[in-house]
Amino acid sequence: MLDIPIRAKLGGFYFFYYAIVGIFMPYWNLYLQHQGFSFQQIGWLSSIAIITRFFAPLIWGWIADKTGKRMLLVRIATWVESCIWFLIFVIPNNFQSIAALMLIFSFFQNAILAQFEGVTLFWLGDEKAKYYGRVRKWGSVGFIAAVFLIGELLDIISIRWLPIILLSIAFLAFLWAFTIQEPSNAPKAQKNLQPIWQNIRRPTVLAFFSIEFILLFSFAPFYSFYSNYLHAQQYTTAQIGTLWATGVIAEIIMFAYAQRVFLQRFSWQKLVILCILLTSIRWLIVGVYSHYFVIQIMAQTLHAFSFGLFHLIAMRVIFQNFSAEQQGRGQALYSTMWGIGVAVGSILAGHYWNMVSGQHIFIYAAIAVLVALPLTYWLPRQSEADGALATKS
Repeated sequence: MLDIPIRAKLGGFYFFYYAIVGIFMPYWNLYLQHQGFSFQQIGWLSSIAIITRFFAPLIWGWIADKTGKRMLLVRIATWVESCIWFLIFVIPNNFQSIAALMLIFSFFQNAILAQFEGVTLFWLGDEKAKYYGRVRKWGSVGFIAAVFLIGELLDIISIRWLPIILLSIAFLAFLWAFTIQEPSNAPKAQKNLQPIWQNIRRPTVLAFFSIEFILLFSFAPFYSFYSNYLHAQQYTTAQIGTLWATGVIAEIIMFAYAQRVFLQRFSWQKLVILCILLTSIRWLIVGVYSHYFVIQIMAQTLHAFSFGLFHLIAMRVIFQNFSAEQQGRGQALYSTMWGIGVAVGSILAGHYWNMVSGQHIFIYAAIAVLVALPLTYWLPRQSEADGALATKS
């Protein structure tokens, strides 16, 4: 049985990591807009901030599997992240300098979550199905706390102080990382790494990561411009923060009940189809009913499916299709597809935002995500409970 202190430590790091995300995602582009950047420049900066996911996760995954030092990489990355936020506060905020710092920030940030997910799954061991959602929900709690508190704070102080706030939380994450040791059951340094190409070629894996790319492509206008979109509709920063937090509250509820309500009853195929359809409905609502705060709240509750449930399925796909010695690169591939999808979508959304309007961009995103539906044909059609029975028999 995993002891409580370890789960608390794992949950604590998720809390700080996602508190940073909860500050960065809703408010960073508002900061850039405050600094005088155009929507096209913001689109490029948003893509640059994640463009290193084309290659960085695989580099970090290779290093993690090769050295077995996953937590060391996490500590180094959180330290560099702290330095980046400090530099953003002191250097001139022109396009070239912000682009360079976002490139460095993104490269090191990609060492954090993918490898820490592996650390968590190794620590949880055979009890990961029971405890992963409970531990991971603290990341969602951190996100919500940051969104609400910073949203209220930015109604009082200038948004130009945002980098200092990010620096403070990033440094706390760096300090907290020292409370967590390398999992004793995780693979140590490997002289010769197991190749993963055969794993990637499996129909389930190939289909799932292709679906992930399309899903995240549709997410790009949301991740890059949702706050700016709402700001243009005269929403306050507190209201914007409330909308972001609503999605994460829905995500927490999904993490708490997904195993019992969904994963044991329905196949991955049916659940992924559900995630795709509800994501399409979500973007349609965001685009058509932009002036209605209550309807935007309803759209944000669908984040439970478009991210929460899909992420839980992703962790199962990776752990079941990649060996313990391949987990660093398996998690890295998940991050890579995330980055490619959002980066490509952010560039396109930024380019066409003023040409066709934000409302139309979200409607196009609702249509784009449906392209993933045919790929669900190659996903497993048994529920986890059925799979367990089949294994026992």
